[in-house]
Amino acid sequence: MSPRSRMRLAGTAATLLLVVGSGLLAGCGSPAIDHATDGGPQAAAASMAEHGQAQSPMQTTEKDWKPVAGALDRTGTLMKGTVYRVPLPRKDLKVTTQGVAIKPGLSLGGYAAFAKYQHEAMLMGDLVVTEDELPKVTDALQAAGIEQTALHKHLLQQSPAIWWTHIHAMGDPVALAKGLKSALAATAIPPASPSPATQPPINLNTAGIDQAIGRKGTGDGGIYKFTIPRKDTVTDGMHVLPPAFGITTGINFQPLGGNRAAINGDFVMTAPEVQKVIRALRKGGIDIVELHNHSLNDQPRLFYMHFWATGDGVTLAKALRPALNATALASTP
Repeated sequence: MSPRSRMRLAGTAATLLLVVGSGLLAGCGSPAIDHATDGGPQAAAASMAEHGQAQSPMQTTEKDWKPVAGALDRTGTLMKGTVYRVPLPRKDLKVTTQGVAIKPGLSLGGYAAFAKYQHEAMLMGDLVVTEDELPKVTDALQAAGIEQTALHKHLLQQSPAIWWTHIHAMGDPVALAKGLKSALAATAIPPASPSPATQPPINLNTAGIDQAIGRKGTGDGGIYKFTIPRKDTVTDGMHVLPPAFGITTGINFQPLGGNRAAINGDFVMTAPEVQKVIRALRKGGIDIVELHNHSLNDQPRLFYMHFWATGDGVTLAKALRPALNATALASTP
């Protein structure tokens, strides 16, 4: 073979390698997704979200979730037609922190949330468990193939010792519900009970709190609450995660009498927002309880911060407002 022929052959081979490396040969699938798989499932998920391929949850009806309610032996609420959310409050526990008797709605409100996507369902949730229950719950979740994605506390000082564990799984929704029920059986979480016909009065200056927060709160079981989603879309790369999966900032006020309140809740933040929120809370005399993640591969990467303080309700609301302003929250509806 002549030197010129060898050069021509080498050039052809180099071109072919470039084409194959670019994932452009017929039958190689989406170039972005194929490239991403070199970095594993999380890289593939990130690429899918970047190229607008993350699936949104499907619209469903209450009837669609009856088999899940039956498997759990608990009913939930269908939120915006997509997320079936089952409350799991610890009404059985008498928890105190810094001399305050904690109402379930302030800090002890666990939940399980289900949504259907194109090929399978997703389960996300937060279980409130005692320290004695935690090992048994962990074993039951693992046996059922349900991941634990976070384990932390919401309160600085507590008696008895309580833990919060976040969960995640994909699959058949009834099978997920049965697996979750096995974990609930390892706890003393009470059976579901109907909501009261009327809400108890809230002994707080709620109008002043609303004005300070810049939003309208709602009464729930004697607790005055704000649930605020982020303005950005959150995914796990392959699935859009709606706010009802717990991807919200929650601000809760428990009346203590004389317009005083205990506040507890959860800020959801991106990494650049974390220090701004810490500084704003501490400037207002609000204690930091925990800083952690709830999910393993959310995008954007989100961090959650629990807080605690007691004092005049409106004063506390004013102290919270700069921290809220430091995060990218959805506009007021």
